[in-house]
Order: sequence, then C-alpha cells, then structure tokens
Amino acid sequence: MERQNHSLVTEFILLGLTDSHGLQIFFFLFFSSIYTAIVLGNLIIISVVKVDLQLHSPMYLLLSNLSFIDMSLASFAIPKMISALISDYKTISYEGCMTQMFFLHLFGGSEMMLLVAMAVDRYIAICKPLHYNSIMSHRACIGLTFLSWTTGFMHTMSQMIFTVTLPFCGPNVVDSFFCDLPRVIKLACTDTYILELLVIADSGLLSLFCFIFLLISYSVILITVQQRSSSGSSKALSTLSAHITVVVLFFGRCIFIYVWPFISISIDKILSVFYTIFTPLLNPIIYTFRNKDMKKAIKKIKNKLVSPKSTF
Repeated sequence: MERQNHSLVTEFILLGLTDSHGLQIFFFLFFSSIYTAIVLGNLIIISVVKVDLQLHSPMYLLLSNLSFIDMSLASFAIPKMISALISDYKTISYEGCMTQMFFLHLFGGSEMMLLVAMAVDRYIAICKPLHYNSIMSHRACIGLTFLSWTTGFMHTMSQMIFTVTLPFCGPNVVDSFFCDLPRVIKLACTDTYILELLVIADSGLLSLFCFIFLLISYSVILITVQQRSSSGSSKALSTLSAHITVVVLFFGRCIFIYVWPFISISIDKILSVFYTIFTPLLNPIIYTFRNKDMKKAIKKIKNKLVSPKSTF
C-alpha cells in the first residue's frame, strides 16, 4: 500500500492533554510511573505463567496473552505522549501516525475477542465443570488465542487499507495525544463520509457485540453461582463486579467514539486515558494479582530467588 502522490502532509501535530506547563510536568511524572507499573506488572504475569508449570492451564495462558496485549496497547502511544510532555516537539510523522492507528486497532480488536474467550473459559469452568477439560483443551485454548489475534488483524486491516490511500493536503492538527482513526480521517482532503460509516460499522459493532456478550456471560455465571451456593455468590459478585468494571472502562470509550461519534473533545480525552493507560494497569490487578494461584506462584518464585542468599 503506497501513499498517493498528492498527499502533501508529512506530519501531524498532536495537541496532547493540556497546554499548562505545570500540568505537563505533573502528567510526565504521573504517567511515567503508571507506564513503568504497567510494563513491570504485565511482564511479571507473563514470566510467572511461563515459569510455573502449574499455571499452564487455559485460564492462565489466556491471562498471559491479555497481559502481552495490555502492555502493547499501552506502549503504542504512551511513550510518545510522555516524551511530548517535556519537549516542544509535538508532532508525529505521517508514517508514525498510520502505525499508531494500525496497532491501536490490532491490539484493541484482539483484546476484545480475548476478553470474550476468557468469559467463555470461565462460563465452561463454572457452569459445565465436568466437561471443562474436554472442551477447553490445549488446542482449544490456542484456537481461541489465534482467533482473537486474527480478529484484531482483520479488524485493523479492514480500516487501514482505505485510510492509507486518503489524500492529506491541508489541516494536520489532531486534538488528542495519539492518532485516532475518527479524528485523522476528518483531516483528509476528500469526502470521507463512506469511510466514516465503515469505521462506525466495523469498530462500533465489534465493540458493542463483545460488550453485550460479556455482560450476558458474566450475568449467567453469577446466577449459576448464586443458585449453587449462596455463600459463594458474594465472592463471585465481588470478582465479577471487578471484571465488569474493567469491561466498562475498556469498551466504554470504544462504544462512545464509534457507536455515538458526537462526544466532546474533553470527554474523549478522558476516555482515551482510561482506555490506553488505566485499563492496562487495572487488568493485571483485577484479573491476575488478586488470584490465589497467582499469588502462590509469585511467592514460590520469590522464595527461590531469595533462598540462595539466605544460605550465606
């Protein structure tokens, strides 16, 4: 896919979160700490699942994939945003902008389907426990993971294959801290009405379908747990409510932007921060670090690392 020769724009200006110098310094320190925590937290999960053989089960393999996607989703835009906060260089090249949008929809679409796969895994484990091992085999787990990545790739290619051919010859200011498809295509020097409808239909319907499916799945799981054990329903409610919170934060921004694309710029920026920064931070905490088996595995690895020193 080559750029058209009449695309004169070679870079885009990202306005970022704020023009206040004081807030920029604060955001630089704050988001640098958050990004470091995201990378370290998700790397710990991936490493622990890989090292501990007892965690080589479908649920934890899906969780390790979720951690990788979260780390990648945070990395496509946050480093650029952090560097722009302390420099006067607020621009991004045309190629960099297209790359950001490609990976945003690749990782975003993959995570949506992976969350669906995780909900299916929990539904089978809780509602059909006797058939869990036969249904959620290693092959099935790999198949679900492959399906999530394939969905993400097809999702991003279905939009980017048209976006990279658009002519950009005039406005180049993006009022955000990263390149987002709805805002960038509006800058094209041509009628983008059909493409905007395609973006809404593609991203919006995918987000809405996955969101509704997850809410129904979690509701069925909660009802099943409550019917089987009244004592376990409170614990399940606590766990599932945390999961639903992450789902709402993750899908909320997508649904508002793509299903209801008339949201204000300020609210869009707030939702974008939750989507690209806080959700990748909350996922390891809610899905993994609160898990008893994961805590046990981390403690066991920590003891192995510390015990050689104690012998001296």
